[in-house]
Amino acid sequence: MKKKIFPLVMIIAVPAVFIFLINFSVKRGTAEVYFTKRIDPVAVVELFEKIDPGFKGHKIGVKVHFGEDGNEYYLPASLAKNLVLMLKANLVETNVLYKSRRSRTGTHIELAREHGFDYAPIDILDSKKELSIKTPSHKYFEEVKIGGNMDDYDGFVIFSHFKGHGYAGFGGAIKNVSMGFATPAGKRAMHAAFYPLYDEKKCVKCGLCEKECPGEAIKIDPIKIDPVKCIGCGKCVSICPAKVYTVSQNNDKHRIFLEKLVEYAKTVIERKPAVYINVLANISKYCDCSSKAPEPFVPDIGILASKDIVAIEAASHDIVNKAYQCKDAFLKENALSGKRQIEYAEELKMGTSLYRIIDIDEKSKK
Repeated sequence: MKKKIFPLVMIIAVPAVFIFLINFSVKRGTAEVYFTKRIDPVAVVELFEKIDPGFKGHKIGVKVHFGEDGNEYYLPASLAKNLVLMLKANLVETNVLYKSRRSRTGTHIELAREHGFDYAPIDILDSKKELSIKTPSHKYFEEVKIGGNMDDYDGFVIFSHFKGHGYAGFGGAIKNVSMGFATPAGKRAMHAAFYPLYDEKKCVKCGLCEKECPGEAIKIDPIKIDPVKCIGCGKCVSICPAKVYTVSQNNDKHRIFLEKLVEYAKTVIERKPAVYINVLANISKYCDCSSKAPEPFVPDIGILASKDIVAIEAASHDIVNKAYQCKDAFLKENALSGKRQIEYAEELKMGTSLYRIIDIDEKSKK
């Protein structure tokens, strides 16, 4: 995140609601990442108060994931409840690209409430308008397309489920910001040219992929994928019961996809201040968008919080690796590494991968 500098005269002149923005510069050196093994609403508030972003009294959005129909491992709504109520915040999301109840605002909100997110107002950020932001410094985009309602807020808490992802390797704060704030058009731009591979011999002719493909790009018997219609969303990879579809192992395409995620995230967090909470629980190989995510592959670990998006991603990744006793747990599970997200975000000066873990459980014992 770029450092924001305000002359003293300007600070005095601007409304008080914006003064807290000056606290969001990412300091050079080692970033603080707070940790607790406790996974409950009280622990979430305690972590938030440790990072003390000055959000109280401002209009805040808490970016969550409401969970896909059929998914058993999305974070329970109750986990963020105390924090949301304390901040008098709105729960925010954007509509998805693929066929789902989450692709339309009305049914998206309906599903969210069914999943227990009924204790605060819900704002689907792209429900009214799309915000196009020019990005001349980006490698891949001349502009990014973000849910227009984001400008109604003074800042955001990015409340992320850190878990696997069939295309990104893992999904954490960076993906929650990039895909989570992008409109369907923005999501399509990030996924562009990333098509799945398939093994015709494995196909059981169930027709699920053809039915669920959001771009109507798949035909079966025999299987064909129309490259013009395919949006590269990976829905077929996650829903196919016979594992017919796999992610392309083209390293360049995969690297580009991860870097696109980072560039979108950079645009969002430079526009609005944000803090980050990563929950390391229910860590499945696929994300909360998958209706049939497999069981978690490591036990629940805890929760992390930081002002630095790179540090919290690096710490989360390292902690999961330690729990799984390997160098890259998501590479082992998904045959794809997501570490380029962390590397590229640091290259773009969004934060630092050098972090110091502060265990609030240990401090409370003293």
